[in-house]
Amino acid sequence: MSLKLRPHHLLCTQGYSGKGYSEGFVAHMDEVVAYLRNDPEAEVELVFSTDELCSACPNRLGTDLCEDQEKVKRFDGKLVRYFGLEEHRTYRYREIVREIDEGMTPERLADICDGCGWYPVSACREKILYT
Repeated sequence: MSLKLRPHHLLCTQGYSGKGYSEGFVAHMDEVVAYLRNDPEAEVELVFSTDELCSACPNRLGTDLCEDQEKVKRFDGKLVRYFGLEEHRTYRYREIVREIDEGMTPERLADICDGCGWYPVSACREKILYT
């Protein structure tokens, strides 16, 4: 079974370090990230809409609707353009994040994550660029 993730959440799951929008969100994120990081067979289906992580987010207003709709769509679009990702395609999580990390540059990451409130306080740069 694959987990539905929007493209930019491939980055968020790598940089996640236990902080979040609410207690419920953090608890759900802990579970999802533990699964993705610990199961070598974990698969994700990319969706250009609300996903598994959004399901527990207090900023979710409905299906494919977020308080920060334009921003999250921009994050997704930039990652897709830089790395040629396809919607509704299933990827093995470890393989796709390795490909992204190998092709990521500090400039690309800063461009993709421009405007993200978590970027300055997360472990994204360390986990994606330097591991």
